[in-house]
Amino acid sequence: MVMPMPTEGSEPLLPRKQRDGGDDGAASSHDHFDGASFSGAVFNLSTTIVGAGIMALPATMKVLGLVPGLILVMLAAVLTDASIELLVRFSRAVGATSYGEAMGDAFGAFGRGLLQLCVVVNNVGVMVVYMIIIGDVLSGKSSSGGVHHHGVIEGWFGPNRWNGRFSILVIVTLGVFTPLTCFKRVDSLKYTSALSVALAVVFVVITAGITTIKLMRGQIPMPKLFPDVHDWSSTWRLFTAAPVLVTAYICHYNVHPIHNELKDHSQIRPIVRASLLLCLAVYTTTSFFGFLLFGEATLDDVLANFDSDLGIPYSLVLDDAVRVSYVLHLMLVFPIVFHALRFNMDGLLFPSARPLSSDNRRFGAITAALLTVIFLAANFVPNIWDAFQFTGATAAVAIAYIFPAGMALRDRHGIATKGDKYLAVFMIVLALVANGVAVYSDACLGTF
Repeated sequence: MVMPMPTEGSEPLLPRKQRDGGDDGAASSHDHFDGASFSGAVFNLSTTIVGAGIMALPATMKVLGLVPGLILVMLAAVLTDASIELLVRFSRAVGATSYGEAMGDAFGAFGRGLLQLCVVVNNVGVMVVYMIIIGDVLSGKSSSGGVHHHGVIEGWFGPNRWNGRFSILVIVTLGVFTPLTCFKRVDSLKYTSALSVALAVVFVVITAGITTIKLMRGQIPMPKLFPDVHDWSSTWRLFTAAPVLVTAYICHYNVHPIHNELKDHSQIRPIVRASLLLCLAVYTTTSFFGFLLFGEATLDDVLANFDSDLGIPYSLVLDDAVRVSYVLHLMLVFPIVFHALRFNMDGLLFPSARPLSSDNRRFGAITAALLTVIFLAANFVPNIWDAFQFTGATAAVAIAYIFPAGMALRDRHGIATKGDKYLAVFMIVLALVANGVAVYSDACLGTF
């Protein structure tokens, strides 16, 4: 059950001192900061949501069919809104300044630590995957069959030492990730987040334009509207889309940091809903046009489809435009996800220390260590995809659904309604089913 939005002047979720420099990692109160704007918060939360997962959505349409697929993308947005409402409401009841504090109130130190561990596992996995995609797209990769797929920069300048995978990731890490991850406030990333969302829209517009041209030429057949179910294997395949849909809108770990910096606390619910609507528009258009364009040839990562002739003029230019815009988008998503990773890692390692924003040495050391680990994992750890697909999916559904639902069922302060309890049970069951599918797919099928 989604409660009414708080009205102007209602009790804030978090105290002002926490917004100016609390343990959420915001900058200290001696800095001049009047509070984050509505639009900046919307862009930051939307950027948290729209990451690499968007590229798997057209493949879910191939599995489910357009009609049920698009309906489930919409229902996932509604369920995410409900879970965030629970999180915000139970945080307000205890004056929690972070997701971890809310979990700590409900389940003690173990609950807080478990939440922080899940955020660390999920976000490290997500950012390693981002870096792998950036390396693959810019410098190319070789498949298991020995076929080399040329990267964008490799195609432009030919193979050189400076544009090899390792060199490209060093340049991106030092030139892009390092400066952007040094900001202490989430609001400092509002412009890069706005650009990130714009780049995602560029991807959608180009894909829609290509699809429209091919439709006018009669080059696109009628898409599959409903799934093709004829045996047990095809039935099971329907469930492999569950982890993608369940985790599509995860942004819960950044709700508190964004909220803490707002000028007006009452704006958090409209901000969440505006972000979800924006991401829903991007997701549905990407799913629709991506699947319509490639049909049954849609790959698990639709970005890989833009590595060949599209059958229209300037195909190679459009391929590069799609890939470059999306890589730039991922580069700008990285720091907003990293912000939550650093804060929760600090909470795990130094639970009793002073706020991270007021200790520059600790801030710098944790930032450098995490960037190094992510960089090394993306370059040297074999089979990183399977490991992080598994850990990321399981940790992600816990963050998005199991923990907020657990707070409602625990209900230490007697504020949960009967509808909240029913919703909580549904979310936990859904999360456990998604986890089961993820474990089985990763262990037995080798796919998500």
